[in-house]
Amino acid sequence: MSFVADLRVVARGRDFRRLFGTRLVSQFSDGVFQFSVLGFAFFSPEKHTTALQVAAGFAVLFLPYSILGPFVGVFIDRWSRRQILVVAPLVRGGLLLATAGLLAAKAPDALFYTAALCVLGVNRFFLAALSASLPHVVPSDKLMAANAVTPTAGTVVTFIGAGMGFLMRDLLDASTAAMMVVSGLVFGLSALVAGTMGRDLLGPEYDPDRPQTREAVRNVVKGLVEGGRHLLGHRRAAAGMGAMALHRFMYGMATALGIILYRYYFTGGDADVALRGMSLVVVTSGVGFFLAVLLTPWATERFTIERWVPAMLVTAGVLTAVLVAPFQEWGLPVAGFVLGVAGQSVKICADTAVQRDVDDAYLGRAFSIYDMLFNGMFVLAAALSAAILPPNGKSYLAVAVIAGGYLAGALVYRLVIPRPVPSPR
Repeated sequence: MSFVADLRVVARGRDFRRLFGTRLVSQFSDGVFQFSVLGFAFFSPEKHTTALQVAAGFAVLFLPYSILGPFVGVFIDRWSRRQILVVAPLVRGGLLLATAGLLAAKAPDALFYTAALCVLGVNRFFLAALSASLPHVVPSDKLMAANAVTPTAGTVVTFIGAGMGFLMRDLLDASTAAMMVVSGLVFGLSALVAGTMGRDLLGPEYDPDRPQTREAVRNVVKGLVEGGRHLLGHRRAAAGMGAMALHRFMYGMATALGIILYRYYFTGGDADVALRGMSLVVVTSGVGFFLAVLLTPWATERFTIERWVPAMLVTAGVLTAVLVAPFQEWGLPVAGFVLGVAGQSVKICADTAVQRDVDDAYLGRAFSIYDMLFNGMFVLAAALSAAILPPNGKSYLAVAVIAGGYLAGALVYRLVIPRPVPSPR
C-alpha cells in the first residue's frame, strides 16, 4: 500500500495540502465536465451518433493537450503560477457558464465544440501550473512520493466527478447545460483554495538569463526534435514510450467501438440505456486503473519492467479478443477492467523507464513528447475507428486490429528492449 504511505508522508506539509486541494477540486470539476461533453456528443436521444462524431468528440477532449502541451511551459515559467491557479478557474468557470448558455439557446453544435475547446485550452495551463508548482511545496527528498500520489489521486477524483455527472443525469434528469454550470461553479472553488497560498510561493524564480518569450517558443520546436533524437539513443525509454503510445491507440479504438456498440447494437438506439452501459465500463476501467497502481510496483520488483510490459500487452490483446469478439454486453465491462489494469501498468512502467533512462537535461522535452503521444494517439485511433466501424459498431475487423496490435506491440517491445546484462558472479 505504498500509495497510502506516500500520501501520509507528503500531506504533512501545509502548502502541499493547499496545492493538493486545488488539484482535487479542479479535477472533480473536470470529471463532471468530461461526462457532460461525452453525454452531449454521444448519448443525446435526439442525435444520431456515428463513429466520425466520436472521433470529433475525442479531438475536442484531447487535442488541446497534444497541441498546447509543449508550449505552455514557456508561459508557466514566466507568469506567477499562483496567479494562474487563481485566474484560470475564474476564466474557465466563465467559459463553462457561456457554454451552458449556448446549449440552453440551442446554438449550433460547432459553437458548443469551440467553447469546449477553449475550456480545455485554459485547463491545460492550469494543470501545467499545478505540476510545475509541486517542487515549491514539497522537500526534494519527498518529491518522488508526491509525484506518485498527485496524478493518481487526481485521476481517481476525475472518475468520481464523472460518476457525479452520471448521477445528476440519471437520478435528477439534469441537462448538459446544468452539468456545465455545476462544473464551472466547482472549478471556481479551486481559485479560493489556491488563493490561500502566497503570491510568490509557487514561483517561477527570477532568472535574468531566461530567453525572451518569442525565442523560447521557437526553441520548443527545436527542443522536441532534440528530445526525439535523444530518446532514440535510449532504447528502454523509447520502448516504454512506444508501448504506452500503442496502448493509447488500441484503447482509443476500444473506447470508440464500445460507444457505438452500446449506442446501437446492444440497446437498439436507446441513448439513456447506452449511457448507463458505457458508464459501467468507465467504472470498471477506473477500478482496474487503481488496482494497477497497487499491483505494478510489486510486479516489476519481482519480474522487472522488461517482462511486465509485454506480459500486460499480451494480456490486453488476448482477453480483449476473448471478451469482446462474442459481442455480448457483459464482456465490455470486464474488458474495460482488463484494459484499465494493463494500460495503467504499462503507463507506470513507461514513466519509470523515461525517468531512469533519459538524461536529466532532456527529461522535460522527453515528457513533452510523451504528453503529445498520450493524447494524440487516442485521437488517431478514433479517426481509424471512424473509417472501419459499421453503423451498429459490430466489427470483427476492429476487434482483430485491437487484439493483434497489442500482441504485435509486445513482440516489438521484446525485440527492441536491451537484454539484461548478467551480473558477475
